[in-house]
Amino acid sequence: MALRGRPRSFDREVALNSVMKVFWEKGYECAQINDFTAAIGITPPSFYAAFGSKEQAFREAVDHYTATIGGAPLVALDQASTIQQGIRAMLETHADKVYACPAGGCMVSVSSIQCKPENTQVKEFLKAIRQTSFERIFARCERAMQDGDLPKGTDLTQMAEFYHAMLQSLSYEARDGDSREAIQSIIEMAMRAMPERVTVPA
Repeated sequence: MALRGRPRSFDREVALNSVMKVFWEKGYECAQINDFTAAIGITPPSFYAAFGSKEQAFREAVDHYTATIGGAPLVALDQASTIQQGIRAMLETHADKVYACPAGGCMVSVSSIQCKPENTQVKEFLKAIRQTSFERIFARCERAMQDGDLPKGTDLTQMAEFYHAMLQSLSYEARDGDSREAIQSIIEMAMRAMPERVTVPA
């Protein structure tokens, strides 16, 4: 059966990556349709046919970001043998990734620092993603307690909140133009707050 309509003249995955970079650099409210069409090389009608609306394009772009570049730090956290190794790997991976965009920073952190009232749903969407990140850090801390990586009585909520806040702080430092070397110094300071691994009796 023949496909209806005119076939798209672009690779949608490549286009989505371009849309992601526009939102990442300009933020949700400053990014305009002409920015997307220029980045992809298509007309506005083709953009709307492919993505539906600016908000739908943004949500899809954020999902793409969190499944690829943005998700790498939490994968590094989960895969490490100890919480001490995991937190360091998470922070250093994040520090590397925040330079993947020329503007710097984490797309989820910087895309909607300020939102107009009519865009509250976008801000809540990003807030939910950040909450999920916090929950993953907290869950890893819980596992670390069970594994003997952390002393009994460690305030896991405070620990997860601290290192989650560090992710956002590193993002803003990169957006402000700090060097990767400067961010590494911040990471080393942050690691001083991490307790040494508890020795588990044989």
